[in-house]
Amino acid sequence: MVQQYTDDSYASLRIPEFRYFVMNSFLITVTLLIQEVILGYELYKMTHDPLMLGLVGLAEAIPFIALSLFGGHLADRRDKKSILQCSLLVIILSSVILYLVFQPSIVSGLSRTAQLATIYGVLMLIGTAKGFYSPASSSLKPFLVPRELYANSATWYSSFWQAGAIVGPGVAGFLYNWVGFDHSLIVVIGFLGICFLLISLISRKPVPVTNEPALGLRESLKEGFRFVFKTRIVLYAISLDLFSVLFGGVVAILPVFAEDILRVGAQGLGFLRAAPSIGALLTMAYMTKHPPTHNAWRNMLLAVAGFGVTTIIFSLSTNFYLSILMLALTGAFDSVSVIIRQTILQIFPPDHMRGRVAAVNGIFVSSSNEIGAFESGLLARLLGTVPSVVLGGVVTLLVVSYVYTKSKELFSVRLS
Repeated sequence: MVQQYTDDSYASLRIPEFRYFVMNSFLITVTLLIQEVILGYELYKMTHDPLMLGLVGLAEAIPFIALSLFGGHLADRRDKKSILQCSLLVIILSSVILYLVFQPSIVSGLSRTAQLATIYGVLMLIGTAKGFYSPASSSLKPFLVPRELYANSATWYSSFWQAGAIVGPGVAGFLYNWVGFDHSLIVVIGFLGICFLLISLISRKPVPVTNEPALGLRESLKEGFRFVFKTRIVLYAISLDLFSVLFGGVVAILPVFAEDILRVGAQGLGFLRAAPSIGALLTMAYMTKHPPTHNAWRNMLLAVAGFGVTTIIFSLSTNFYLSILMLALTGAFDSVSVIIRQTILQIFPPDHMRGRVAAVNGIFVSSSNEIGAFESGLLARLLGTVPSVVLGGVVTLLVVSYVYTKSKELFSVRLS
């Protein structure tokens, strides 16, 4: 049966539990991005301060980074399904609080400062839940398919995630215009409930048993870092993602481009947010037949370099359609590196360490995304929006050049 699957580009999707898993990935991505886009736009309309957009990322990143390693430790030693369900319940509760804090009857009794503090507090609660959800989800995925399908499942998982990242921002813009901010949040809460049901359809998986001596919490957490830092291909793969998105990412300040530079409003913001994922999804559809894992490290470096170049062009564009194209290309290049990185993270870590390695990767990813969002907002305020993005693209190219000089031995590694 496994041999039959390996010749089938849809092999992973023929496994029911993997289908539930990627459907959940799609829907939770759609849901959280709807919430992120409409909240970011609402905050920018309230404050007209790009730093407020950056603080959205920072509010989620602080608890995520603080707790992610412990989340990975739990994922290696506890039932992953239960961790996912508990985390989702916290996210649902957070979204309910977010809805309530925008109700006129409640807002009337709050100062603007208190309202903003409550919003960022809720975002910190969501970041806390993600600190447990993310490593549990990442470490569960390899248990849903046979080893021969790791590359195939990574491609499909990323494709569903990217599809969600397309639908989420696009739907957000239309929802905001059609039903308003409050009712959009009600849709978010309903979708999160469906995510909980999808996770419930996956059976509980046994906790991996290892012959290694039991470690205390501190040593257990250190072991995940040790593995990453001694496995060069893992270290360089997640470091490339960290620095490229940390400095080259523009997603957090897209409301500034939509409102002040391109002047396309909330609906245009939805298209801008969806563009990277459209490019990524088209690229991943191609990669289901032609995976980028044969010359993996060469493709990884070229993809991150392409990400930096297209980011610079986007930052200088004043044409909406050129901006859409460049954002789509950033997504296309990013999808190549995502497939390669996810395949590496499934192949190299042993089963009993997957949660902790996933947690270390999650810290790198969170640093690049959420802290990168804060960096984008801060630099946009200090340097101006366009110069800050140009600088980020240049730094990305410098990082790729440096990693190239330090990792030439990885060109011989074959992932397929």
